[in-house]
Amino acid sequence: MLALTLAPAAADQRADFLGGLTRDCHGCDLSGANFKRHDLSGAELTGANLHEANFHDANLSGAHLAGADLTGANLNKADLRRADLAGAKLNEALLYAANLDGARLPGADLTDALMGTARFTRADLTKTILRNTDLRKARLADAIMLGADLTTAALDFAVLRSAKLDGAVLAQARLTGAECNEASLIGADLTDADAAGANFRGANFARANLAGTSFRKADLYGAHLDEAVFRDTVMPDGTTQP
Repeated sequence: MLALTLAPAAADQRADFLGGLTRDCHGCDLSGANFKRHDLSGAELTGANLHEANFHDANLSGAHLAGADLTGANLNKADLRRADLAGAKLNEALLYAANLDGARLPGADLTDALMGTARFTRADLTKTILRNTDLRKARLADAIMLGADLTTAALDFAVLRSAKLDGAVLAQARLTGAECNEASLIGADLTDADAAGANFRGANFARANLAGTSFRKADLYGAHLDEAVFRDTVMPDGTTQP
């Protein structure tokens, strides 16, 4: 009997949300729904199924999306400032030019997401999975990326100024031309990463694994390299550390 009494309420909640009568649809199934350019600021969508939903240019600032399934969702140009996306699934999501300044994404999975020119200034990306993501020209200044997995990520010309990447995995990542001055990469894994032409002035690589990393024409002035691992590492002048 309990299930019978709850079902109509859940259906009504979904209908009310789609009709713009409420911004609370906790755990609702909204997969494939179209919210293009909708104002959903502060919406309660914790644990919702938003698989392949369209949020193009939508306002989701301050929205509650923790644990939501946004696999394949279109969030291009969406406003996600200060949104809570902790533990959310964003595999293959589209976040081109999206604004996630101050957003929370600890433990979120963004594998294969396309996020060129997206903004993550001061965002919390602790232990976030960013494998094979496109973050070219993204702005990640002051972002907290402790223990994040950025394996094979494209960060060409991204801004990572003062970002905290301690313990992060950047194996085979592309950082060509990236702005990483004053970034903290203590204990990070940059095995076989391409950081040619990147700016690492004042960055901290203490105990980092730099085996196979290319720093050709990069700026390492004032960088801290205490106990860093060098093996087949290409230095700025083109020489290779044995």
